[in-house]
Amino acid sequence: MRYLIAVYRQQLKTAIAEQLQYRAALVIWLIEVALGPAVSISVWSTVARNEGGEVNGYNPSGFAAYFIATMLVNYATQTWVFWEFSRRVREGEFSPLLLRPLHPIHADIAQHLAYKILMLPVIGLVTLLLWLAFHAGFTPSPASLATFLPALLLAFALRFTLEWTLALLAFWLTQVNVINQLYVVVVLFLSGQLLPLSFLPAPLQAATAWLPFQWMVAFPAQLLSTGLSAQSVVAGFLAQLLWLLIGLGLLSFTWRRGLKRYTAVGG
Repeated sequence: MRYLIAVYRQQLKTAIAEQLQYRAALVIWLIEVALGPAVSISVWSTVARNEGGEVNGYNPSGFAAYFIATMLVNYATQTWVFWEFSRRVREGEFSPLLLRPLHPIHADIAQHLAYKILMLPVIGLVTLLLWLAFHAGFTPSPASLATFLPALLLAFALRFTLEWTLALLAFWLTQVNVINQLYVVVVLFLSGQLLPLSFLPAPLQAATAWLPFQWMVAFPAQLLSTGLSAQSVVAGFLAQLLWLLIGLGLLSFTWRRGLKRYTAVGG
């Protein structure tokens, strides 16, 4: 355990140094993260005012709280490993990673944590500005607020596991951009980032309960913005744990099969 902590400490230092070389790109990426919620709040607040002040239980301040919460959860759980993995395989950058004594996934976890640590003050400032600009009304119960952090950690673990597994498709396919783009659209729609899931048609809402996407974003976001009943909280944690176990199984299976198929090119 001490060895792993020491490795992570060093990986974080290296990753932070690497991230600081791309400060402009980091800021542009962060603007992209913040711009979507600002547009969604403006649009849905206008709709609520035109409908007499409320739509499906959300008023303008409720919409602001929901979309700010989804922005924070998406920032904390978002990964980009599936965009980079195919390049590593195509250009031969993956071979040196296999020679290290530690699984390559640890370096990717450290890289993502470094980005989130670096951007934490900025995302905090963006959150404050959106909160003040749109008068967000957060109304979670103390119990929901207490369960937010564990739900967020499970959401990050689940999303990272599934998206690292998705990235492993690069062992079989030379071009995965279309699959990645399709995945991003599905996550945007079914995770609750585009609109609250209660706005979807009933059959689609039922389908989302059996898929992993809402447990990666919408579930922690609802805990933070409006709170959930005790029954919904328990169901949410069980769904997160179940999908995390499924994700770890898929990752382990795909990793073993992928390594047997891997052939280094480029370099």
